[in-house]
Amino acid sequence: MNQTEDCMETIEKSIDVDAPITTVYNQWTQFEDFPKFMEDVQEVRQLDDKRLFWRAEVIGQVKEWEAEISEQIPDQRIAWRSTSGARNSGRVVFTPLDQERTRVSLTMTYEPEKTLEKVGDALGLFSIRVAGDLKRFKEFIEQRGVETGAWRGAIHGGQVTS
Repeated sequence: MNQTEDCMETIEKSIDVDAPITTVYNQWTQFEDFPKFMEDVQEVRQLDDKRLFWRAEVIGQVKEWEAEISEQIPDQRIAWRSTSGARNSGRVVFTPLDQERTRVSLTMTYEPEKTLEKVGDALGLFSIRVAGDLKRFKEFIEQRGVETGAWRGAIHGGQVTS
C-alpha cells in the first residue's frame, strides 16, 4: 500500500428497501435526483452514459469532482471512481431479499483533504451522513412507489454496452 492509499477512508453501509429490485436499481441510476435525498449534494450532472459531474458541500467547503462509472450491471451493481477533484470511489450492490424488498449495500472510499475533514471523519460524521442518505433514499423510493426514470445499459471495464 502506498502513502496515498494510507490516507483513504472507507465507509460501508446497507439498508433494506421495501420495493422490488428493478425499481430500486432504476431509481439509483437517476443520478441527477441524488440532491433530493443526499443531504450535502448540491448537484449531480450526467455528462454522458458513464461520466458524472458532482458538487457537494463537505463540512462547509464546496467540492466539485468528476466521476466515471467503471462497472454497471442492471439490477446488480454500479461501481465508480473519481477522475478529477475530490478523490473517491465506491460500489453499490443491489440484492433481492424477496419479490418486494431489496438490500442496497454501499461501499465508499474517500480521502479527507483538510484538517476539518479529518476531524469530521474521526468523529464518524461522514459515516452518519452516508447512513442518513441511504435512509432518505429508502423513504424517497418507498413513498413514490415508482422510479423517476431508468437507465438499463451496462458498463464493463469502462466500456458502455447496451
